[in-house]
Amino acid sequence: MKLHHKWSKRLAILTIGATVAISGGVISSPQPTQAATNNDTATIDATITSTSKADSIIALGKRYLGTPYKFGAAVGQTKNFDCSTLTKYIFGKYGITLPRTAAQQSKVGSFVSKSNWKKGDLLFFSVPGRSGVGHVGVYLGNNKMLNTYGAGGVKISTINSYWNSHYMTARRVIK
Repeated sequence: MKLHHKWSKRLAILTIGATVAISGGVISSPQPTQAATNNDTATIDATITSTSKADSIIALGKRYLGTPYKFGAAVGQTKNFDCSTLTKYIFGKYGITLPRTAAQQSKVGSFVSKSNWKKGDLLFFSVPGRSGVGHVGVYLGNNKMLNTYGAGGVKISTINSYWNSHYMTARRVIK
């Protein structure tokens, strides 16, 4: 009888371990002991999904580091990008359709305050010589963004005093 109990316990542990491995190995800190509702589960699933989608979009974008910048670059090709064709391309590969220009992209999704930026959010900036939104980048976390402009093409930029002084808004398009 004791032997059966030991094997049942081991099987339960193995099953839990397999479930964690299959679900991506996400382990979180203890939560309050109230029972999870369907809405709680949906929120957790959506968070995991949006985080992994943001990571995938960013990883794809990083594959194009150094790709030349060309203002007015054609949509859908990858030999060069402007800021909005880069975001349109990498988000589009993950089922998120964005309009063509940074100004148009700044009107989709939902507003995000600067204090609530998450990886994958679109950040919008003014540029000298153009009124309104003229530049877009993808927030990477840690005060950095993936974007393209000028020499060096697609790059990771620190959101420094220049970008802070030209910041206009942010939008979340990953659900």
